[in-house]
Amino acid sequence: MFENLTGTGPLPSLNALRAFEAMARTGSATRAAAELNVTHSAVSRQVKALEAQLGLRLFEGPRHALSLTDAGRRLLPGLTAAFDRIAAAVGEARGTGSDLHIAVNASLAVKWLIPRLADFSRLHPQIRVHLVELASHAVSRRGADLLLRLLDTPRIEALGAVPVMPNAIGPVIAPDLAASLAASSAAQDVRDAVLAAPRLTARTHVTAWSDWAEMSGHDLPEAPGRVVAHLHFALDGALSGWGAAVLPWALTAEAVTQGRLLAPFGFVRDEGAVAAIPGAGEMSRNRRLFLNWLIDQGRAMQNVPDPS
Repeated sequence: MFENLTGTGPLPSLNALRAFEAMARTGSATRAAAELNVTHSAVSRQVKALEAQLGLRLFEGPRHALSLTDAGRRLLPGLTAAFDRIAAAVGEARGTGSDLHIAVNASLAVKWLIPRLADFSRLHPQIRVHLVELASHAVSRRGADLLLRLLDTPRIEALGAVPVMPNAIGPVIAPDLAASLAASSAAQDVRDAVLAAPRLTARTHVTAWSDWAEMSGHDLPEAPGRVVAHLHFALDGALSGWGAAVLPWALTAEAVTQGRLLAPFGFVRDEGAVAAIPGAGEMSRNRRLFLNWLIDQGRAMQNVPDPS
């Protein structure tokens, strides 16, 4: 008779294990569903089925704030490493050595990375770059060679990320809106106009205005608020004169330099950076070429306007 090599009965299905791993790694069934291209309910069903088969609780807490149990924390690292190795092996078998998969936050992709990619393709025409959206708070993406996003210093160090350019934030306003507020006596100068204008806030960075006020030492008077989904929505809203927004220098440098946006308070540096997080597997030549190009692009950015 053959010995039962699993020792404790049949292994759970790969789909269930993948659903748990993605949900635990990304911290959300919604983000896991987006990564796996399935529905939120499908992820939840698979995780519940896995818990039933194992006879273990893997998550605990209220539905909107689930956290891993001790059993879930023990299970996650081995699964993540295993699925990363599977993804790397499949890539090797497909011979995708000339393909680079870059996961990047939507706003950073639209307003910073994509406008520069033609330069990388000109320098390295043999490398095919594929972009995939990185969820707003995610720091990993299965199959990605590099991930690009804003990170604070502790997470840069914890993730072994490579800073591409320091982050700085400041409030910006369209010249026409500033002039309109001044004409209506709502503001005496451009600084007053910024503080009196409707405040555009991205759901992905809801504390942007209060963070800037604390770092710069300014008080925020009462002003109407307008909430949008992403930073690039806030940027487009500011450009159109819909309101003022506190935004990173990386996204606004071109518009400020060209005079399409005013930044009367300048920008203050925080402790974070636009950073590249290495994906699973070895740092290949193509990955290193792209990373070095990112660093060169960061160095080529215009100088941040001083707050004074």
